[in-house]
Amino acid sequence: MRTTYRISLAALPQHAADLLGKGHRLALVSAHIDEDGPRVVYLFVAGPPDTRTELHVRLHPDRPEVPTLAELSFAAGRFEREMRDLFGIVPLDHPLPRRLVRHFHWPRGWYPMRPDAGPPPAFGEQEGPYPFLEVEGDGVYEIPVGPVHAGLIEPGHFRFSVVGETILKLKARLWFVHKGIEKLFQGRTVAAGLPLAERISGDTAVGHALAYCLAVEEATGIQVPEDAQRARAMLLELERIHNHVADLGMLCNDVGHGILNAHAQRVREQLLRLNEEITGHRLLRGGVVPGGAALHSVPDLGRLKTIGEDVREITDLALGHSTVRDRFTGTAILHMEAAREIGCLGYVARASGLANDARVAHPFTGYGNRLDVPVHDSGDVLARFLVRAEEIDTSLALIGQFTEGLSAPGAVLAPPPEPLTGPRTGVGLVEGWRGTIATRVELAPDGTLARVKPVDPSFFNWPALPVALADTIVPDFPLTNKSFNLSYAGNDL
Repeated sequence: MRTTYRISLAALPQHAADLLGKGHRLALVSAHIDEDGPRVVYLFVAGPPDTRTELHVRLHPDRPEVPTLAELSFAAGRFEREMRDLFGIVPLDHPLPRRLVRHFHWPRGWYPMRPDAGPPPAFGEQEGPYPFLEVEGDGVYEIPVGPVHAGLIEPGHFRFSVVGETILKLKARLWFVHKGIEKLFQGRTVAAGLPLAERISGDTAVGHALAYCLAVEEATGIQVPEDAQRARAMLLELERIHNHVADLGMLCNDVGHGILNAHAQRVREQLLRLNEEITGHRLLRGGVVPGGAALHSVPDLGRLKTIGEDVREITDLALGHSTVRDRFTGTAILHMEAAREIGCLGYVARASGLANDARVAHPFTGYGNRLDVPVHDSGDVLARFLVRAEEIDTSLALIGQFTEGLSAPGAVLAPPPEPLTGPRTGVGLVEGWRGTIATRVELAPDGTLARVKPVDPSFFNWPALPVALADTIVPDFPLTNKSFNLSYAGNDL
């Protein structure tokens, strides 16, 4: 259930404090420029039971300002900085007012999401160096890494302050691949928005497409058939498995066990080929569509059982190898208190003892008794490895449940809704393989997309990486980074 309150700016901090105090979390902040001036939507969620609360505040057209909520919520402070960079809406008394999204060669005073922004101006001169915090003292030095990396990794800059090999502080600087995704959605038809949603983060095609479709369906009043919901849930678990399998192998590779990585990638290739049989695409694009799902085939449960046995053998070999287990154990600990304060999601949160899962809190279909959400509390690389391995078993069991009675090839679609019968706004919440994805949609009077705000779990989890790396050693960075495996593309919208 989604409840909307239109409140004054002065009342915003107290309303937010009340919701946070009752166990809600801030899932999304979306700025809008309406005909009568700026508006900001704050989405708070909790569950079970599935509860969604929106606070809408109207801003002064000539002074677009909001009271900051950064002291109440770490995530709110980052959403506010993002909103200031893209819309020019100022969070008053923000404790860290410097830029977040726009690098220092972006022109001052140009806000790309405003309707009067015009075409992008030429980049200007740097407004000075990025204000990295300098750590000083005897023997302290800096190691800059990136933003250009070896291999296929996307760009991100990491600045290590180090004494000996011990990391005193790490600062991650992102948004080198900001693509203007939210602007690209505007004015598209619902159908034309789907390929863009699938490509927000390429390895999360199902998760982002499903969050988008759920939001559109709520906005238009579409009731999706149960068989389509089950097909979508099955695709979501297939996406979780092939990504987790790849991560298990690459974590082994980062501690020198290349043979296990080779076997894990062999299994992942089997899964990618299975994906192509099911939807026609190795990354499962095209399987989730507005109003339903489209399948070329249904997965062979016998093949999946064999794959599951293969993965368990790889996992057992990894954990039975003293070097692998020793390197995982106690490395880059993210304590529960830090994970909760930052607002972590997905396997990062569950490895630190927080049982956050949208499949439980915000289910879009019935999961029955086969949804066993793994939780560990040591917060180290080992815990993040174990959560992935155990989630694969859970996903395989769920796929067996959801495929019962499904037939393919074919599409299961809802009948088209009556024109203008929906509420024109909608929210989709999905437990993607990295964590909870939130997408909010508003439709224009002609049915096109007026505003789409997607939030990848990496937006919440990136700040936790430097926290986990404090007091570790520089050689642990690749291993730790892979244990988080955060999306640059999903963050740098």
